[in-house]
Amino acid sequence: MLNRPLSPWQIPVLVLALIVVLFPIFWLVMTAIKPPIDWNASPAIWIPSEPTLINFQTLFDPDAIRAHGVGGVSQSATRAVLGSIMASLSSTFLAVALGLISAIGLSRYSRTNWATPLIILSGRMFPPAAIAVPFVIIFSMTNLMDTYPGLVAIYTAVTLPFSTWMLKSFVDDLPREMEEAAMLDGKSRLAAHLTITLPLIKGGLFSTTMLVFILNWSEYMFAQVLSNTKIATIPVQLAKYVTATAGTLYGVQAALAVLAMVPLIIGGYFIQGHLARGLTFGAIKK
Repeated sequence: MLNRPLSPWQIPVLVLALIVVLFPIFWLVMTAIKPPIDWNASPAIWIPSEPTLINFQTLFDPDAIRAHGVGGVSQSATRAVLGSIMASLSSTFLAVALGLISAIGLSRYSRTNWATPLIILSGRMFPPAAIAVPFVIIFSMTNLMDTYPGLVAIYTAVTLPFSTWMLKSFVDDLPREMEEAAMLDGKSRLAAHLTITLPLIKGGLFSTTMLVFILNWSEYMFAQVLSNTKIATIPVQLAKYVTATAGTLYGVQAALAVLAMVPLIIGGYFIQGHLARGLTFGAIKK
């Protein structure tokens, strides 16, 4: 594609689009560094004159903000951060690994009709609220309620159809002859997939992993319904910063939201090349 300068009418459109996209992030970051007195200031304070890190400190030391006359933070966010990391990484690994196996099986060895992948994807078509109650009943009977294994299990179950469907499309784009040639050279079916299929869909695998991780990292409904006192995640912890005694702790909420964005931004930066390739892989047919 040739790099051409933007036309005069494209520049203001681009600027407007950037403002719409970046303004919520700007406001979030500014709120995270505002002192409590500026949270509900009228008129609104766009950029704090005295930035502070007290909101970030409060996440891990609930008593830190009491010096500013604000109470109501009852627990540290450390458990929620660690819980999100553990649950998201574990469920993403399981969903992508099982999805890759399923995708290869459906693409290369399935003798079922064309509707099978659609039936698998139908698991993503149900609203979370519609299947939350059945899962609560099942998990209560199996002692998985309010446990991290239960949370990992539900995250994996919810994202596995998406992972399978997306990875299958990448495997479908590879000629079968490449794997068959490897097997003619003496490789087993498993070795052919590991040495031929897997490297060639690396871009799709990276993009699928990132998208599944984002879904797990930001999931709220199941984490809220299936947790009580023993487990916590960042989305659930964000909701806990609305208290009866202190109202909404906007600055503390914003600080935790900023921290939650960090792994997504870092991960997106390092795999952006693979992500772009994965999202366009197979777009052009030869």
